[in-house]
Amino acid sequence: MSLSIIIPCRDEENSIVNTVNYFQNYLKKIKFEIILINDFSSDSTLKKFRLLKKKFRNVKYKNNLREGLGGAIQLGILASKYKYICITMADKADFVEDLIKYYTLISSKKYHAVFGSRFIRRSRLINYPFVKLIYNRIFNYFTSLLFLVKYNDFTNAFKIYQKDILLKIFPIVSENFNVFLELPLKIINRGYTFKIIPVGWINRKKGKFKFKIKELGSKYIFTLLYCWIENLLLKKKN
Repeated sequence: MSLSIIIPCRDEENSIVNTVNYFQNYLKKIKFEIILINDFSSDSTLKKFRLLKKKFRNVKYKNNLREGLGGAIQLGILASKYKYICITMADKADFVEDLIKYYTLISSKKYHAVFGSRFIRRSRLINYPFVKLIYNRIFNYFTSLLFLVKYNDFTNAFKIYQKDILLKIFPIVSENFNVFLELPLKIINRGYTFKIIPVGWINRKKGKFKFKIKELGSKYIFTLLYCWIENLLLKKKN
C-alpha cells in the first residue's frame, strides 16, 4: 500500500521547493511518490522541478497538455503508480499530519475516499480571506442541500482517493478550481464510501493567490449543474 501525491503548479517558483521538502521531511513511515504537474508556468517552476527530481528519487514531473487544473489533475492521476492518491496544492496550506490521517483511514480499506473539512469541530483555519470565506460557506451550504449530504467543504482540493475509483469517474470535465468540486460530487453520486474528518489550513506565505472568485463563479455553477444532472440520471438508471 503506497501513496501518490499530486501537486499541480502554475508559477510556483517561490513555493514548490518548500512544499516538497515539507512532505519529504515528515512522511517517513509511508512509501510515497510526488507527482508535480507544470500547468503552463511562465516563471522558473519547471527548473525547480528538475532540481527536485535530481534531489529526490520519489519525485517526478509532467508538463500539462490541457491547460488548467482539470487537465493537470487528470494527467497526474494517469501518471501515478500507487493505489491511493492525495491531491494538494503547492502553497503548503495543508498539514502533513492530516495527510497521515487520510492515509491511515483509506488504507484500512473501509473507504473509497476521505474528505477533509476545514469547517467542523476540531478543524483549524488560519488567516482565511474573509470575503472568500463568505462565498465559500454560502456555496458549500447550498451544495450540501442540493445533494442531500452532510459535508461542507466540497471545494477544498485536499482529499484522498483510491486510484481505481478516480479512473471510474473519468473523464474530468472541469477546467479550473471547479475540478475540486467535481471529484467529490462524482464520488457521492455513485454511492462510493467516504469518511469526513476535520483538517487544518493555513493561508500561503509565498507566491501569488490564484483563486479569483469573480472569474470562477460561472465555472463552479457549471460543475454543480453538471453533477446534479448526472446525479438525477444515475438515480433514474438505478
